[in-house]
Amino acid sequence: MSLLAGSVIIGLILSLLAMGVFISFRIFNFPDITVEGSITFGAAITAAIIQLDIHPLTATLLGFLGGFLAGMTTGILHAKFKINSLLAGILVMTALYSVNLHVMGKSNIPLLTRTTLFTYVEKLTLWCFPDPASVSVAGWNVQIRDLMVLVVLLIAIMLAGSLLRWFFRSHFGTAMRATGNNQNMIRALGVNTDWMIILGLGLANGMIGLSGSLLAQYQGFADAQMGIGMLVWGLASVIIGEALINSRSVGMLITGAIMGSVFFRILVAIALRLGMNPNDLKLITALFVLIALVLPTVVKKFKIKPLVNDNR
Repeated sequence: MSLLAGSVIIGLILSLLAMGVFISFRIFNFPDITVEGSITFGAAITAAIIQLDIHPLTATLLGFLGGFLAGMTTGILHAKFKINSLLAGILVMTALYSVNLHVMGKSNIPLLTRTTLFTYVEKLTLWCFPDPASVSVAGWNVQIRDLMVLVVLLIAIMLAGSLLRWFFRSHFGTAMRATGNNQNMIRALGVNTDWMIILGLGLANGMIGLSGSLLAQYQGFADAQMGIGMLVWGLASVIIGEALINSRSVGMLITGAIMGSVFFRILVAIALRLGMNPNDLKLITALFVLIALVLPTVVKKFKIKPLVNDNR
């Protein structure tokens, strides 16, 4: 597998994580730490069910449901029991570590010999291309099989993004956005803001659990430690996407989160290809996030002002 194709594929899978982080951090302004537990929870549920020879599609949907329940738990702790949002996420994330170990029965579950969703994509590739070869893309050697996985994932992510855009433009989704923007106003209109927050965090972490489910199937294993640093990854994708898109439209911001995830993963791949130590991956990630956060402020600070101000 080429480094470029693998990076883009993982970037697309983690774009679901980015969309989930976008919902919690941008729609609800909720610093949800549950992310690092729910992505592993989705992966753990999927891996454990696939081990039982249950259809991978069912396992994937249950991975989404697991993340959804984790997010709802955080929302209930915050909205119903008035626990600080940050602390509520930390409590659920901490509890999920033990839950994940119980679900998997051990710290790591291999899936290389099991049938996953990507197994069907490989079968489709062999059906379309009986003798799959490799092609050169910008100097990177890419297998036809990887290109097929990339195309299928791209279609799936575009569909997920379109559905999310449609949802937030619906009456219910608009009420959710209004809850994150001004709770007092939307509460005066008779909307139950507590349940809006609970369901919104459930949706966010459901998408994050779905991302973990697909990531486990693509990588061929689920690990109890795979969620470490994923919150930073999601934030970086959202921030980079906002810088790339420069728009406040919900649809464009969702598109930006997808683009930011892929772009961020490509940046990491380039850094590794240039010879950086893989042990420095988390350091590279933190530096990219720092640059993405600081750069807009620096650009604004040193922006050249016009010589003549026309206030007419």
